[in-house]
Amino acid sequence: MPRYARSEREALADLMLDLGPDEPTIDDGWTTRDLAAHLVLRERRPDAAGGIVLPPLRGYTERVRRRIAAHPWPELVGQVRRPPVWSPLSNPLTDELANTMEFFIHHEDVRRARPGWQPRDLSAGLQARLWRPVGLLARAALRRFPADLLVQAPGHGELTVGRGGERVRLVGAPGELVLFLSGRQRVARVQIDGPPAVAERLRAARLGL
Repeated sequence: MPRYARSEREALADLMLDLGPDEPTIDDGWTTRDLAAHLVLRERRPDAAGGIVLPPLRGYTERVRRRIAAHPWPELVGQVRRPPVWSPLSNPLTDELANTMEFFIHHEDVRRARPGWQPRDLSAGLQARLWRPVGLLARAALRRFPADLLVQAPGHGELTVGRGGERVRLVGAPGELVLFLSGRQRVARVQIDGPPAVAERLRAARLGL
């Protein structure tokens, strides 16, 4: 059975080691060191991980992340590469579910911050796996969007979200839709069909879980 989470994790760790700790990423203001520390915190510090999604806890989370980021670079990347088996997010039972999308996104956060990047030719299996969370991402990010938004991944499926109104179509491969709906609109290779003002609002919206 393919292990997409593992392959994306390994590829990201290899790329981070090649580039070094001070390279930019798509996450505004974050370097590769910042991103690596985020990933280590998420899997190894459940006491601090809540601040990733809960604003009242973000101060503590950020302090812990900065302490983790101070570790030597090879050690930090090694912790990204070799997650603890006790982690609720990275044990053998949960790794594929919890980490395939996570590590795909962050792999692309580093790749697409480099000059001259091009989309990868993803396997059909990985594209199918990335289609699964598209509905959750779309409903979480766009359920209140003031349009009738049709999200389509040719060969995989489609869904409709939004509050209704003018009709807009968002089309792309599953991996590109995951990037778009997680807030990486500026680097996602998608097609938007609809009124220009609504399309521009969609490209500028604050998206993500």
